[in-house]
Amino acid sequence: MRLSLLALFFTNFIFAQTQYPKDYFRPPLDIPMQLSGNFGELRPNHFHAGFDLKTNQREGLNVYAIADGYVSRIKISTFGNGKCIYITHPNGYTSVYGHLQTTVGPIQDYVKKTHYKEKAYEIEMFLKPDELQVTKGQLIALSGNTGSSEGPHLHFEIRDTKTEFVINPIFFGFDKNIKDTKKPTVSSVYVYPLENSMVNQSKQPLLLNVALQKDGTYLASKVKANGKIGFGIVAVDFDDVSFNKNGVFNVSTFFNGNQNYNYQFNTYSFDEMRYVNALIDYGKYKKSGQRIQKLFMKTPFALSIIKTDSLRGIIPVEPNLASTYRIEVSDYFGNLNTITVPVEYDAATPIVKEEPATSKYFIKVNKDSNFEKDNMSVFFPAGTFYDDFNLNFDVKNNRIYIHDDTVPVHSNFTITIKDSSYPEELRDKLYIGRGNSYNGTIRKGDVFTAKSKTLGQFGLVLDTIKPTIKIVKPIQDKWISDVKKIDFIINDAASGIKSYNGYLNGNWILFEYENKTKKITHTFDDTMLAEGANDLKIEVIDNVGNSAIFETHFFRSQQK
Repeated sequence: MRLSLLALFFTNFIFAQTQYPKDYFRPPLDIPMQLSGNFGELRPNHFHAGFDLKTNQREGLNVYAIADGYVSRIKISTFGNGKCIYITHPNGYTSVYGHLQTTVGPIQDYVKKTHYKEKAYEIEMFLKPDELQVTKGQLIALSGNTGSSEGPHLHFEIRDTKTEFVINPIFFGFDKNIKDTKKPTVSSVYVYPLENSMVNQSKQPLLLNVALQKDGTYLASKVKANGKIGFGIVAVDFDDVSFNKNGVFNVSTFFNGNQNYNYQFNTYSFDEMRYVNALIDYGKYKKSGQRIQKLFMKTPFALSIIKTDSLRGIIPVEPNLASTYRIEVSDYFGNLNTITVPVEYDAATPIVKEEPATSKYFIKVNKDSNFEKDNMSVFFPAGTFYDDFNLNFDVKNNRIYIHDDTVPVHSNFTITIKDSSYPEELRDKLYIGRGNSYNGTIRKGDVFTAKSKTLGQFGLVLDTIKPTIKIVKPIQDKWISDVKKIDFIINDAASGIKSYNGYLNGNWILFEYENKTKKITHTFDDTMLAEGANDLKIEVIDNVGNSAIFETHFFRSQQK
């Protein structure tokens, strides 16, 4: 009876999907849709929240509103989605357009006005329904490469307006714009011994050999084990046009014919994004760059797309029982790849031992942990990690050693360092750094605290060096009447840049910042320029208060 109820549960999950409108939205670009990234694709520290649409490897393509609505939010950032527009539609969904080169028309007028009102490049605006209304097909922006983009493209999302959950855009009729007749590719299958078990005389994970069968399915080499085991795969998907690796849509596993684990990339919240580090074998990823998707949970975690049985996908291998484990990987279009793994009990003595634990410190996922030595300590709140593990911890040579970045961290932990060896006038120039990388640091007297989501070595870093400012093309005492833009390179070698400001003849002016090139750019506006002599000033401040100033003087005649 239990198995029948379980089968019913999985059937309801897979087939009872929300019915989304198929013909309500138009594509955001007017070129054929090609993906450079799909929904749910595994990314560093997050699942991809939408489609990345190719823009012919260039910037400046027209971006259109996919339906009637109003601009509800605009965010201009040096990281993340860069320049980004949010449009709320009357049917309950919000569309998102990221990495834009620029907004256009009334939207750009609104953005520029806000830049100057707040005297900042990085801004975020939340608008009312009657402020910036748009119609379906209206030009709203030009595509770009801003923020954390690694090349020109358009990041495109659809969200539930009320819950802000991201939804796979493929459900909204965009499947008709994508041709896909290719099966997902499973390049590797791994088996994991769990809880002191053994697999093929090994207490460490093993890569299985996989052979293609006549019917198009795959057969893995036999697994001989005892105790509890789990499986993992390396899988990607391709469509017929884009020729780049995308994430897979659905993964299902079956033990002796009964489904025991499933995830499908339909919809999820932003709070769940970081669980990508629990889904994959994070240690393997950090060591080799290979993302193995685990098909089991050692410790439950709250990723809503995963549906599993009471054993959380873990397979108990018992005496006198031969079993079959099956993995099915499919895309939205129904292209399916199947791998069968024969499993049998084996009580042989292990040849390959598990890696010995060298630490005397142990982390329990559901308990607070605090470790202290000399003048340094680290505090992990309950829920910081995904699984229990042995923690390497030490303090030496004025540094605190907190394991290494092969164990994923879900939420912030706190590092505290007490140090009175620096004179008072230098203490505000100190920060807690992982290496030299800046962590936001709070000082109270001689006690410094910082938070991090990455394990590693930390210590106090002294930064007394001011940022650098370099003009790309000098204009000192020159007539530059035909120059439309001016560029500077700004940099800080230690704590990093906190803020920058530009002033023309004493008035604040907008400089746009590109973090990938460390370049700030101002586009001249004749209404702000004086006839003849002009003074330009740039001020840059780093995260501990060191500042640098660049000043130049140039001449300009108004264009006729």
